Amino acid sequence: MSPGGSVHRHAAFQLVLAPRGEAVLAGADGNVVRGAALLVPPMTAHRMLSAGDLLTVFVEPHSALADRLRGRCGSGSGIVAVPELRRLDEAELGRAAALPSTGLDPRLLAAAALMEGWEGEAEPVPMELVAARVGLSPQRLRALARQQLGMPLARRIWLKLRRSAEALGEGRSPAEAAAAGGFADQAHLTRRMREMIGMTPAAVLRVMQVPSASAAGAPGDVHRNGPGDG
Repeated sequence: MSPGGSVHRHAAFQLVLAPRGEAVLAGADGNVVRGAALLVPPMTAHRMLSAGDLLTVFVEPHSALADRLRGRCGSGSGIVAVPELRRLDEAELGRAAALPSTGLDPRLLAAAALMEGWEGEAEPVPMELVAARVGLSPQRLRALARQQLGMPLARRIWLKLRRSAEALGEGRSPAEAAAAGGFADQAHLTRRMREMIGMTPAAVLRVMQVPSASAAGAPGDVHRNGPGDG
């Protein structure tokens, strides 16, 4: 990761931890936040400014761990310093990330499970079908997701990027990783990775090759990488 990484946003909570020193991030408005541990809420545009040894953890917004993080983010608060989270226990992280949220509407959890079960299909699951299965109208389901998750329920791009990143980690080429995620070509994957992760496929591959960058928890729960994300 180099200073001044591109502006991007994640469909997940992002924790940026600095074992030594501090992490430095900037919001889309240019506001700079520094700290030993920083928390970025879902879909919050930001970019990385520091270039030290950082650990980034992505947490799915419908997990029990996300419930804890939501309590540290006020509505529309943007990036916040959370020094009390600097020394998180990875075993605790994995357990909390593997459990479903207890604070979200159960209908949201059921809808998320339906959509993830559909992720291997060529076409996205129709929102009308998901809403009907959980007893809501599509409009009410979308509103509930915005209210409680802070993001649309449809997270297909995040799931596609995850599949591509996993393919890179398996040693497949960027072109093969693009196909694995359902992208039109390598250029399409690169554009979407820059937008949503702030990294190119080559940078993602370098991070995944760092020995300390192994996954913590199952895919879809906690994802960690090495030095930064931009």
